[in-house]
Amino acid sequence: MQLTRREFVTTSAVLGAGAALARPASAEDASISFLLVGDWGRHGYHHQRDVARQMGRTAQAINSAYIVSVGDNFYENGVESVSDWQWHSSFEDVYTEASLQTPWKIILGNHDYRGNVQAQLDYTKLSPRWRLPARYYVETTALPGGATAAFYYLDTSPLIKKYYGTRVAVAGQNSQEQLDWLDAKLAASTADWNIVIGHHPIYTAQSDADGYDHDQPDLIARLNPILQKHHVPLYVCGHDHILQAVKVDGISYVCTGAGSETYAPEPAIRGGFASGSHGFMAARLSGKQLDWSFVDAQGNALYSQSIVRA
Repeated sequence: MQLTRREFVTTSAVLGAGAALARPASAEDASISFLLVGDWGRHGYHHQRDVARQMGRTAQAINSAYIVSVGDNFYENGVESVSDWQWHSSFEDVYTEASLQTPWKIILGNHDYRGNVQAQLDYTKLSPRWRLPARYYVETTALPGGATAAFYYLDTSPLIKKYYGTRVAVAGQNSQEQLDWLDAKLAASTADWNIVIGHHPIYTAQSDADGYDHDQPDLIARLNPILQKHHVPLYVCGHDHILQAVKVDGISYVCTGAGSETYAPEPAIRGGFASGSHGFMAARLSGKQLDWSFVDAQGNALYSQSIVRA
């Protein structure tokens, strides 16, 4: 059947992210693909199920190896125990596609700290796909072709002053110890890629005119100098309930916080991108290049970027 121009454009948009990221890799540029999503746990509501269905389609199209959750896994107050009903209502019974039954690399968000953080750690022992081995951790992935990528999964809530003394129960942790750990791990890394994942943004494509905490001064002051020192090319986060990306001083700051409830953002600043669409991030990583796209709940590729390894 011959497609009209309009049908072709529509079909290309829906298949765009999957087609681009699933393109055949040459022997010297073999790769892995994965998804990243944040701020999702709302019992399937606020388009969480729509996003989950499209995640399944995209994961199948790009042969996704795993999924990264950038935090705020359960709203509004985390989980109470490993038997909390939300494990089913917001996770097991929502992300049901066969292509999503791969490992989920998890970090904690501020809403998770309103509940039982230890229960989220302990669920790792009960679930075939939930992976939260510690509050912060590093995993090194072997890429096809012999390259390696180190992913640093952070716990950013204890790094933010305003949470202390609130329902976000971060008190009692040594936040400087985490920063020293990251600095030491990055200094010792021999990986071809060093990618850092945290819940909270550092720099964003949004202004603070509406009073919401977009740029995060505590992370700009304490975390960002470590990323700059070690020439980290990419920092991925959630917390801000939109899809946004901006590049500042050589680092790409990407927010994939649109797994369920979102808001309509102001026009992007700093030459960045911002969208209130519900969606997630799809990535393809080789030894030479990282290609990623924002994908909305209808399968449209909204924004894409390629990062070439220095």
